[in-house]
Amino acid sequence: MIWLGAAALLAWLVLLLGRGMFWLCRENDAQAAPDLLHWPDVTILVPARDEAETIATVVQALLAQDYPGGLALWVVDDRSGDDTAALARAAAGGDARLQVVTGRDRPPGWTGKLWALQQGLAAANPTTTYLLFTDADIHHAPDSLRRLVARAETGGYALTSLMAKLRCESRAERWFIPAFIYFFQMLYPFRWANDPARRMAAAAGGCVLLRRADFEAAGGVAAIRGAMIDDCTLAAAIKRQRPGTRIWLGLTERVVSLRACPSIEPIRRMVARTAYAQLRYSPALLLGMLLALTLVFLVPPALTWWGSFWARLLGLAAWLGMALSFVPVLSFYRLPVWRGVALPVVAMFYMLFTLDSAIAQHRGQGGMWKGEAGPAPPPG
Repeated sequence: MIWLGAAALLAWLVLLLGRGMFWLCRENDAQAAPDLLHWPDVTILVPARDEAETIATVVQALLAQDYPGGLALWVVDDRSGDDTAALARAAAGGDARLQVVTGRDRPPGWTGKLWALQQGLAAANPTTTYLLFTDADIHHAPDSLRRLVARAETGGYALTSLMAKLRCESRAERWFIPAFIYFFQMLYPFRWANDPARRMAAAAGGCVLLRRADFEAAGGVAAIRGAMIDDCTLAAAIKRQRPGTRIWLGLTERVVSLRACPSIEPIRRMVARTAYAQLRYSPALLLGMLLALTLVFLVPPALTWWGSFWARLLGLAAWLGMALSFVPVLSFYRLPVWRGVALPVVAMFYMLFTLDSAIAQHRGQGGMWKGEAGPAPPPG
């Protein structure tokens, strides 16, 4: 058991010190945005399917941006069965900057969201400098767009993305949402993604600002049309188009998700939708991931309770390192730091969500979202 404790502790030392210091949450938009001499035009695209609960709030917030440049807003009604389109128009109050596109059936090989964005791009035929892709459940503070564009212009970023602050009010949200952000940062360390010298790329699909010329040079939406993890796939396509291309991803308090998860089930669906795709639909990678997470998250508390003396010490040290690494995310969500001790239990649930994702894929229900399965994975 001692060797198992040593392996777990070594794994945590590597995660804490050798993975871009992901857990410190230093990449954020807290810095004030500078003023620009020229504010480029922006076209905003919002794919929306059955979003009657949030679309009015989202449209009003986007039209209320204090952005000095030109702004056009396109909402793509993706075959909604509710009043999404009518509510979007009513929320605009006759503002000519809003246009609503009626979406068509999804063709084979496309995900629903990317097909909606493609239709919006075709209808808008944008000649603006920037495109903003944002979701129909994402609320933007009045200075959100101004700060995004200022960061993109001053930093020379082809892609600028903010990880929307997810709702964290229900009991299920308080336990599982901070861990979602933590695991995302562990998988895609923001500092590495933001380093033009590294191949790693990542974005958060709820808020992605794109320099149009770079987006089109990377092939546009059509180049990633079947991607289940469309945000990170898009970021990778843009970053690799030429050496030195700069992208940026960070946390924010100004862009927030309105999507409520009153129970664990919506969170399970959110994770299961893309977890197996992240593993490239590989049973071998799934098994490896489960074994690795068992070592990192489950072995330390197990040894702390049931190991020999030295195994307990090693397990406890690994567990404390794990709990401390969770503190910055908990603080970001204004939750008590003692919840870090329970991270192994939360991680076990995420392992089950991932296993469920693989089972759903093998049943032909992979990528299920709003009653519609995603496209079949590529062969091999």
